[in-house]
Amino acid sequence: MAEIKTVNQGWVKLNLPKKESNSKVRTKKPDWIRVKLPIGKKYTQLRSTVEKNNLHTICVSGNCPNMGECWTEGTATFMILGNICTRSCGFCNVQTGSPLPADTLEPFKVARSINIMGVKHAVITSVDRDDLKDGGSIIWAETVNAVRDLNPKTTIETLIPDFKGETENIDRIIEVAPEVVSHNLETVRRLTREVRIQAKYDRSLEVLKYLKENGINRTKSGIMLGLGETKEEVLETMKDLRNVGVDIITLGQYLQPTKKHLTVKDFIRPEDFKEYEVIGKEMGFRHVESGPLVRSSYKAHKHIH
Repeated sequence: MAEIKTVNQGWVKLNLPKKESNSKVRTKKPDWIRVKLPIGKKYTQLRSTVEKNNLHTICVSGNCPNMGECWTEGTATFMILGNICTRSCGFCNVQTGSPLPADTLEPFKVARSINIMGVKHAVITSVDRDDLKDGGSIIWAETVNAVRDLNPKTTIETLIPDFKGETENIDRIIEVAPEVVSHNLETVRRLTREVRIQAKYDRSLEVLKYLKENGINRTKSGIMLGLGETKEEVLETMKDLRNVGVDIITLGQYLQPTKKHLTVKDFIRPEDFKEYEVIGKEMGFRHVESGPLVRSSYKAHKHIH
């Protein structure tokens, strides 16, 4: 999912309306929502490298529950185009506002970070940049090329925004041909307007369809559960993604980053996630990552095979 971002460093809170208390809303985390503390020699060395070189990863800034596991396996996630988003999704703790101009040196900085960390599989994501005519797609393409130039053995997944559905911007991603191109649907059709305020369910499906029809071998999407969706709606969403050729799907539990954000309506049981995994494979998805702590980049290195 794309990533559930809970970055707090200097980012303002969203002025979203407070949700009224609801007796059906479950706010206490169940026992199965437990984050394992990152451990291991390789993780410790990488964490030291990141801090020493002042490198920025979503893994750290988003406090991802899978950071230790992913880093040990050689995967890390990087966010480009700044830390101010032009959209105000109800689940995301990224600052909303007027972004700073794009950093033309950012492609090199990301490539250098990947090189220093020795990342084998890099996931690159970004904020939405609706303020830019190209939606940030030029920096996107330059970043992929820079990463390849400096790290020829590193594989790449790009977790892209919808670029407002403008194909000339999507084409720039297609031209640099990342091993995996991902765009998260995030939620079911009925909840899209509340969860992804400026996004459109069908537009996201069209983006994924366009990517597949124009040469991207592996497309990917993710959805969050626990926002009030029904099982039937989840299955409908999975079918919609499969119908536009999506190969890889991730399903994870939504966790409320602050009290200002959408509340958790329910905590989905591990056995229910397992059922979605089985059904997803029966639908024909190449990979299905489904579990309470699954995030968009979870086990991403396996999705290129």
